[in-house]
Amino acid sequence: MQKSLLGKAIRFAMLAAPVAAAGFSSAVLAQEVAKAETAKVERIAVTGSRIQRQDMETASPVTVIDAAAIRVEGFTSVDQLLQAQTSMAGAAVGSTTNNGADGVAQVDLRGMGSQRTLVLLNGRRMVNSGSGADSAVDLNAIPVAMIARVEILKDGASAVYGSDAIAGVVNIITKKDFEGFQVDLNGSSTDKGDGETGELSALYGFSTDSGNYTFGAAYSDRKGVIQADRDWTAPGNSSFVPQGGLIGFVLDDNGQRVPNDTGGFEQEVKSNVDGEWKAGNGYDFTKDSWYQTPSKRYSLFANATQEFANDLIFTADVLYTKRKSDQQLAPQPGDIMLDVCGAPGADLTKCISLTPAMQAADIVADDTGRVNYRRRTNDVGPRVYEQDTDTLRLSAGLAGTLDVHTGMNWDVSYTYGKNEADTLVANSINAVKMENSVYANQAAWFSGAPLTTAIINDIGYLEKADGGNAQHIAAGVLSGDLFDLQAGAVGFAIGAEYRRDSGFYNPDPVIVAGEGTAAQQGPTKGSYSVVSFYQEVSVPFSDKLTGEFALRFDDYSTFGKASTWKVGLTYEATDEIMLRAVAATGFRAPNVSELYGGNTGSYDYLDDPWGNEQDPQILVNYTSDADIQPEESESFTAGVVLSPADIEGLSMTIDYWRFKVSNAITRLDAQAGLDNCFAGDVVACETFNITPDGDLTNFTNPLTNVGNQDTSGIDLNVAYRFEGLGLTWNINNDTTWLLEFKQDGLDYTNTIDGNFGGYAELRNNFSIQAGQGDWSVTYFNRYIGKTEYLADGSTIDAVLYHNVSANYFITNGFSVSLGVKNLTDEEPSRVRNGSDGGTVPEVFDTIGRQIFAGVSYKF
Repeated sequence: MQKSLLGKAIRFAMLAAPVAAAGFSSAVLAQEVAKAETAKVERIAVTGSRIQRQDMETASPVTVIDAAAIRVEGFTSVDQLLQAQTSMAGAAVGSTTNNGADGVAQVDLRGMGSQRTLVLLNGRRMVNSGSGADSAVDLNAIPVAMIARVEILKDGASAVYGSDAIAGVVNIITKKDFEGFQVDLNGSSTDKGDGETGELSALYGFSTDSGNYTFGAAYSDRKGVIQADRDWTAPGNSSFVPQGGLIGFVLDDNGQRVPNDTGGFEQEVKSNVDGEWKAGNGYDFTKDSWYQTPSKRYSLFANATQEFANDLIFTADVLYTKRKSDQQLAPQPGDIMLDVCGAPGADLTKCISLTPAMQAADIVADDTGRVNYRRRTNDVGPRVYEQDTDTLRLSAGLAGTLDVHTGMNWDVSYTYGKNEADTLVANSINAVKMENSVYANQAAWFSGAPLTTAIINDIGYLEKADGGNAQHIAAGVLSGDLFDLQAGAVGFAIGAEYRRDSGFYNPDPVIVAGEGTAAQQGPTKGSYSVVSFYQEVSVPFSDKLTGEFALRFDDYSTFGKASTWKVGLTYEATDEIMLRAVAATGFRAPNVSELYGGNTGSYDYLDDPWGNEQDPQILVNYTSDADIQPEESESFTAGVVLSPADIEGLSMTIDYWRFKVSNAITRLDAQAGLDNCFAGDVVACETFNITPDGDLTNFTNPLTNVGNQDTSGIDLNVAYRFEGLGLTWNINNDTTWLLEFKQDGLDYTNTIDGNFGGYAELRNNFSIQAGQGDWSVTYFNRYIGKTEYLADGSTIDAVLYHNVSANYFITNGFSVSLGVKNLTDEEPSRVRNGSDGGTVPEVFDTIGRQIFAGVSYKF
């Protein structure tokens, strides 16, 4: 291969993988091109293809973030660096998710859902992980210290990798071929003195005449940030108050009950205050809840490469991570219905008596002879969720060559992953015992005074659950050149794979029995297996046009067979312009929890058209379905790579993308089901298990294949490296312009919502780095454009975050770094139904200004 052609091919390929963070890119790209032009380039693996290549050039857009970029930005977890990319949207759970995430961190490429982004480790699948029977990979299991680079493939890749790659692929490449000993210490803190983070890691490696062995260990500690400690946080206002209260009616100036929009009457909680039953102020739950959740991680990892005789190469990597994390919420809200003595329909032996003071406050029994009692159980203490998870992943393979034709490469591997978790919830409340205690100790519960120790010990308990995931993969692939065309060799890869996934989750027996104040939930346990065959072909039709074709066949033990394909084209129009396009189909197989999940109760805010339900939160039974079918998708990307000859060091990529998902696994619209059944739709009544007269005792919302997604947009990257003023400059700009995001009939384009996250029309990352010799300084900003509140279209302000950092090499192996995130301490934009603190922490920065520093020493 001629030197100029090889250099040009690699240059285009690298520029087609736009850099999303400062610190990598131009300097590194230039070095790689220089190396390629002066040395033999071996075939390498490229994310998105099984064909080992020399030119590294594919039709798919790929973003590359290396360890230097991670260090410059001060990222301490994989989810942080991924969610900072403009190609992310929605609300992926992570360190700022305090409610319901169980300490996991996930990636949400294009906002299509974490379950639709495939995560690989060194090109092979990573086991799903978390609290048990999980639907995605917990990125916390992968320490930043072991990462050499992260590659984000931004088009559908099911034909290459199988299920879950609908939105794309994140391939995390670990450090290997390391020699020497290196210690890194990194830490950060907010300027308010909280939210401290620290990471200590060590890396050791040595080479022999025929191999390399690299070992590493890492420890990280993240402290919490309480919501109320940020002065922009609006106080919470919950009707569940510490002194407890009964539901009473609001009266107008004439003493008449005031109707609300649904035809009922306005109600509020009235408590005993100094002997008088009256409405009081709501409870501020922000004093008990985290913006940044605490976590500790302990990791061990290793990579080995050993070459034997006859070009036989053994490779292996192992990763073990223990995570201890916790979240904290306000004390458990107790919400029970109590029979009123003497009221029609009430239990005559177990009931409460309404005192004259209660009656004067307009507290009366409902049509069922009951009243609603609510209490924030501060006497017991805040809910503290704790997780202790262990994740092990081992992958080993043998690779070699066959003396066939021009030589063919073969590779066989086995990958094993296992995740186990114990989860606890301290200060949970047994609803049955609470109800019995109220009946037996009415004076204590209704006095407004703190509860006695005996009552606290009776109703409170430690909730315990356990779960896990396991994965086995055996795979083999053969690749090489089939034959030569005038423009070059036709490359191919053909392979087979067997995979088995399993998972389980065992809730606390109190929760299984439905006796807790939390919703009832059944256990989950199940497994499935899949046998796959795939093939890829790369065809150089001419010196300018190359085609890539992939076909995959999967046979699942659950739903049966699935076939997917991919077609990609690259066209080098001139030395300065390359065109590329990819069309593909994809699928996502239902996971263990969707197939075998235990029935789970959920208290949803719904309107009962019959008027039988007294509380706006109606219990809905969520069910899984062992016969659920896979999701299907279509994707298309097309773009251009520009490298103007007149401006050395400048490159641009522009890509249009579109993803369509059909038969998406989702739940039905429960409110529509209620309304349709009320209107006489027999099918709706049967689907949701509702009787024609509105009995919601068995109200059920099943999983089914009725969902859909349709999203499109444009990605733009500009990278420029040049010399000026005696300095080396690197400028990089990434832009994602979201054209459309529709899901299940709703248009989320340029909206934000506490339940679904943010789908800003415009997201932009800009960085500029200047350096000379041993030092460099970087400025980085991240822009999230203004959006609209999903419910009413009101405007949510845009936000622009500024980061600065500096890096200095004191000696060849000793470097220090210092930086500031959110330099101007920008406050998050307010969102009316925000998931926490009046905003969406998964989208906006709720921590504030942070100072970070690091030291690295290698010898």
